Amino acid sequence: MWKYIVKRILLMLLTTFIILSLTFILMKMLKMQTAPGTAEQQKAFYDNQVALGYMYIVTDHTVTSDVTLAPIGGVVWRYNVYPVMYQYFIWIRNIITKWDWGTSTRIAFNDSVMTIIARRLPYSMKLNVWAMIFSIPLGFILGIWAALKKNKPADHTISTLVMVFISVPSFVIISFLMKILAYDAGWLPTQWPSDGAPLAIRIQGYIIPVMCLCFGTVAGFTRYTRAELTEVMSSEFLLLARTKGLTKSQTVIRHALRNSLVPIVPMIIGEFIGILSGSMILEQLYGIPGIGSLFVTAITVKDYNVIMVDMAVYTMIGLVAILLVDLSYGIVDPRIRMGARK
Repeated sequence: MWKYIVKRILLMLLTTFIILSLTFILMKMLKMQTAPGTAEQQKAFYDNQVALGYMYIVTDHTVTSDVTLAPIGGVVWRYNVYPVMYQYFIWIRNIITKWDWGTSTRIAFNDSVMTIIARRLPYSMKLNVWAMIFSIPLGFILGIWAALKKNKPADHTISTLVMVFISVPSFVIISFLMKILAYDAGWLPTQWPSDGAPLAIRIQGYIIPVMCLCFGTVAGFTRYTRAELTEVMSSEFLLLARTKGLTKSQTVIRHALRNSLVPIVPMIIGEFIGILSGSMILEQLYGIPGIGSLFVTAITVKDYNVIMVDMAVYTMIGLVAILLVDLSYGIVDPRIRMGARK
């Protein structure tokens, strides 16, 4: 088991390295964006790029420069960018030796991108954790109810609602909730409350985005739970349990639910990643300062360093989740052991 875990971690790190390397090279092939701000602020940024090894100062006036600043104290500063592959190796060296992922060029000019991510990550994580806390029990309850009432009006109603909420995009749901609950009724904030807002207002700020994230997740859990439980309940070993004298509720709780959990429990981790990825547009619409809205903003304004770190966070979370899903099979069903000898 430990050998399997170590092997998967090494593969996970290799996958992350390949994804980030390709992202860095492709982004650096795009035309470089001019730094914002005054000439002094621009010079500070480009001097930092020189210190990191991505650019160099042009002293020969016969050489064409990639960046030319307005005169500062009568001196015109000119900079050139190193070739992409040279920048790539410098980028790798800075991460390994200094854990330096660069600075922001647009969102928070000259601030460390790691600091920006550290400020934004808790908002996204708390939002997604709360969505999972409400989604898991509701999805299980509705799925069990639909399976027990198979082909009855309750089952048809639940199945129809499941298909509706799986099909409707999250940005449509949050737009509808914002209009009804916030703008029309005035019960909830129309935008994400600031950190200085009263506690009651900040709690209310979670209601709309958590509800929006819950609808699709509950529908997914309900569908999978119903499908697995229905299949298990029609199996022969469950019929044998009934013939031995167990009641229907006893067979469902002791045998059917336990066996149907094997594919359902790992799905919980997968749904968490789905929520985290799906919250990008939601965060942007509701003004939530999380890494999802940060990623969209960074792409819009072409803040490449922020994109790289945000991509690294999403990649690592996704790969760790896949590893946890694989390991969870062995926890739910002891007969499954990754890497065990035959």
